[in-house]
Amino acid sequence: MSTVIDKATSCPHIYNQSLALLTDFYQLTMSYGYWKNNLHNKEAVFHLFFRKRPFGGGFTVSAGLEYVIDYLKNFHFDDTDLAYLETQRGADGELLFEKGFLDYLANIKFSCKVDAVPEGTVVFPYEPMLRVEGPLIQAQLLETPLLNLINFPTIIATKAARVCFAAKGDTVLEFGLRRAQGIDGALTASRAAYIGGCHYTSNVLAGKLFGIPVKGTHSHSWVMIFDEEIDSFKAFAKALPANCVFLVDTYNSIEGVKKAIEVGKWLDKQGKRMLGIRLDSGDLAYLSKVSRKMLDDAGFPDAQIVASNELDETLISELKRQGAKIDVWGVGTNLITAKDQPALDGVYKLSAVRDAGKPWKYRLKLSEQMTKISNPGILQVRRYYDEKENLADAVYDVNADLSQGCKILDPLDPTRHKVIGSETKYKDLLVPIFREGECVYQPPPLDEVRENVQRELAHFHDGIKRFLNPHQYAVGMEESLYKIKVDLIEKVRQPISQ
Repeated sequence: MSTVIDKATSCPHIYNQSLALLTDFYQLTMSYGYWKNNLHNKEAVFHLFFRKRPFGGGFTVSAGLEYVIDYLKNFHFDDTDLAYLETQRGADGELLFEKGFLDYLANIKFSCKVDAVPEGTVVFPYEPMLRVEGPLIQAQLLETPLLNLINFPTIIATKAARVCFAAKGDTVLEFGLRRAQGIDGALTASRAAYIGGCHYTSNVLAGKLFGIPVKGTHSHSWVMIFDEEIDSFKAFAKALPANCVFLVDTYNSIEGVKKAIEVGKWLDKQGKRMLGIRLDSGDLAYLSKVSRKMLDDAGFPDAQIVASNELDETLISELKRQGAKIDVWGVGTNLITAKDQPALDGVYKLSAVRDAGKPWKYRLKLSEQMTKISNPGILQVRRYYDEKENLADAVYDVNADLSQGCKILDPLDPTRHKVIGSETKYKDLLVPIFREGECVYQPPPLDEVRENVQRELAHFHDGIKRFLNPHQYAVGMEESLYKIKVDLIEKVRQPISQ
């Protein structure tokens, strides 16, 4: 894989090897079963979506598509993959996969049609974020990697958007690298947090790979190296006179601020300016207010106060309510791990099959719980809007005629519905990404993705951004699709009741 980094247009290749085996083993056993039963030439449609609103919030920010594109462009089984699979044995001790199947995998060339919502799109439960149409084995093999590449960045981008919304325009620094779930988790999360709205990252490798601005101060160990706290500040000022944000809470925060001010005055005489101080413990509301007054009285009204210490959107909101004088919020563990909900419940479900050239046969996954019954068809999401805000989203089958308007039903309560007139403006969220295996989509620069998140959120009712009991944006099934689903449920259940 290439090692050339293009910050403006693409994600870099993180691994210099095939990632075809980044999958669950049952994907391969199923694929082998398709091949053995001569089903591999069937065509299939799968949709990737999630069922629950993360963090109990009112919106979700999609992310990870650029990783998906990179993965699919390079999808193949190399010699080492095949050699490994050749060693796998069944419970009887015999080789699990025939050589003919391994030869088939060796010659697979990705040829699927893929549509997806662009990164940074605001999405909601049950809306397809990605649709794959193509040869059954290929579409099946993609289930696990696609979920892996979409679920985690989506939940981190959403968490970051919530944190930034709580900060109300203040600068947010993501600095969770040391608490992240490994190298993969750290890089993915830093990128996703930037998409969600964070202004900077402490992750230098993420800065190099993705072009994210990096920031940092110093740690307590810097202060503790010196016999006197003020000597540590002076030494830092001499080393980095244009980058002085002093961590003042190593021993006593108020005394630390006094010493930072003293060194700040020394910097003034050198023609430099102290940038600010950082508070990392204690009562941040109280300490920030006292520190602000001390800095202002000493002639440093432009010195920023950076705060950290287990911050999240709830605590930031509360500190803002208390009038905390904090300019920059450093958010680490709770953001980088999405601590209060560390996983998105994304799923990837089959919705249609056919023999090549034949009509599609719609499929759904049945359950006693209506929330877990998947949607049949070849699906698209249409977002209706006016100049003020977005009005509603309709999940519909691409073969439906919506030229005369649309009736959207709540699938859990079809008596609740919304009628959209034919003149209402709309956009379809899923856009072409791959056609016959060739990428037809140019991902926008990361900064543009980040800006789009803010534009998207601004066009929704403010109620969806509440942390407590958020407004429920109208999302439902287009009426004819709902009828198809109900008819199919009745058809599938009929034999069970006889």
